[in-house]
Amino acid sequence: MGYADEVHVTEIGARPVTIFRHTNIDEGCRLATILLRASTTNVLADLERAVDDGVHACRQICRDGRLVPGAGATEMELAVQIRNYADSCPGLDQYAIRSFAKSLEFVPKVLAENAGLDASHVLAGLSAAHANGDAGAGVDVEGGLDGTSDNASGILTDNKIVDILATKASAFRLAVDAALTVLKVDQIIMSKPARGGGR
Repeated sequence: MGYADEVHVTEIGARPVTIFRHTNIDEGCRLATILLRASTTNVLADLERAVDDGVHACRQICRDGRLVPGAGATEMELAVQIRNYADSCPGLDQYAIRSFAKSLEFVPKVLAENAGLDASHVLAGLSAAHANGDAGAGVDVEGGLDGTSDNASGILTDNKIVDILATKASAFRLAVDAALTVLKVDQIIMSKPARGGGR
């Protein structure tokens, strides 16, 4: 099954815990144990979920290391590109395409609102930045909040925040599938509430 360089029992939080330790890092130990402790089970569940998300993100990056700009930059760039495509479409289709582009602006809008920024001002600035070719411009959630930042506009032009491409693509795929499912509904049947008794 394996071997360990050190095995000992120690007490953590009034509980005896047996610890197996592999101290020779040069041999490439690929196993790690993370011990989580919290004051309540809810906090512990949140911590476990955060660690699980981080481990899955690392695993996804090992499979496919492609990254895209974060902080709402990807969604805003897609919205601008789709809006430009809508301009070239004749007829009523352009309205549906424009609505889809507008729905992509939801992520930067929520980021701006949660940061306490003026969302409409930030969206206008982001849209202008992306239209001018700055595809990496995102929402600066820390800009202007502490009073010492020069960036009170809330637009992050030197964006070092990245997202995993596979995660972003999966989210877009699920959102489009959900929208298509709603659009395929051609009839809604409303059931009348049942009347009890002989009234």
